[in-house]
Amino acid sequence: MPIINYLRDIHTKLTMDLRKSFKQLISKLLNKEEFEIDDNSEALIAEEKSGSLGKSITYSLLAVGLVIAFLYALQSILIPILFSLILSVTLFPVCNFLEKWGFNRLMASLTTLVLAIILFLGISYLFVSQTINIGRDASEIVGKIETVLKEGEKYANDKLNLSRTDIISKAKEELNKAAPDIGGFVTRFFGSIGSFLSMGILVPLIIFFFLYYRDFFKEFFVRACYSAPREKVEATLTKMYEALNNYLGGMLMVMGLIAVLNTIGLMILGIEYAWFFGILASLLMLLPYIGIAIGSIIPALFALATKDSYWYAVGVVAWFQFIQTLEGNIITPNIVGNKVSLNPLVSILSLFLFSMLFGFAGLILALPLMAIIKVLFDAVSELKPYGFLLSEPEKKYLWTERQKRLKPAKVAKENLEEKIDRIEE
Repeated sequence: MPIINYLRDIHTKLTMDLRKSFKQLISKLLNKEEFEIDDNSEALIAEEKSGSLGKSITYSLLAVGLVIAFLYALQSILIPILFSLILSVTLFPVCNFLEKWGFNRLMASLTTLVLAIILFLGISYLFVSQTINIGRDASEIVGKIETVLKEGEKYANDKLNLSRTDIISKAKEELNKAAPDIGGFVTRFFGSIGSFLSMGILVPLIIFFFLYYRDFFKEFFVRACYSAPREKVEATLTKMYEALNNYLGGMLMVMGLIAVLNTIGLMILGIEYAWFFGILASLLMLLPYIGIAIGSIIPALFALATKDSYWYAVGVVAWFQFIQTLEGNIITPNIVGNKVSLNPLVSILSLFLFSMLFGFAGLILALPLMAIIKVLFDAVSELKPYGFLLSEPEKKYLWTERQKRLKPAKVAKENLEEKIDRIEE
């Protein structure tokens, strides 16, 4: 909100400067004996407009750059805060339910947090136990992998005329090239473990205060936006909460359904630990667009290592691709719908931007945060064009010229409705 107020102040200042420049220009012209708009006057007016436009673009780019620099510099503290915010929104209904049953705010917040921690630890225990069970079969899996590697070596020797010595030398050469990257990856990996452990302590604490102080924080935002009517600020906060809550609730339902479908497919194919891989693939849906693809590779490699035929791995990939198509075209549109109506281009660009700012965590945070930003843009009149840019385009903007000619009445009706909406605003 302070950032929005800052941008609004810049916009107001630029508008006042532009009006002042025009007033000075007109006063100079009126002081002349004859008032004529000659070529020099028109050039001067154009220069004034161009200068103001240049200032506006410069200030806007500067503001965007400052925001990005601010986010990048404070990512170590912003990541746990943003995760805590999203998880708190998910837990708000539970906390409200307990308060309706007679719990006070403190006990309801503590109970909700404890239940969430128990659920998280339970799921983690199941996954760790299954990982240990898979590790017990490691000797058999390693033997299968060795067999696959020998078959690959035989194929390379027969078809590509590569001996084992050539393969080993090539592998060593590539490994030496990748050694610096591997070292950097290991360093980042252990650093991320430390960050994860610190988040494990910090996130629950922040979640508790978000639950306990939620009305207090709401009042802060109302007072911070003192220039706007209280009702409008509260309505905007409610829309932001509903957009995020509906998106998260819908995604949880989708993930649960995908987990069941994944598990059924793996069981039909006879893949061991089917439910483990099925749930893992559904959890990877937190990574938009790439999560299901990664989730299909893991059981496919496991099938390749444990089954006698590579067709099992092909079957796993084919089933997961079918589920991904089903999810993208039927399941998610019907469950989540337009609760977060971001167009695909904005979604992809936001994934790149947030991953650059926050790393792996940015892939998870991107779409929920963009949903909040879109609601915020829609609520501020000066930023509504940007909210329109983020939204899913209506069908009329995707029509060809031929379709527009065939549907003139519908186009005229939609244009009239759009004008009425603008007048009402």
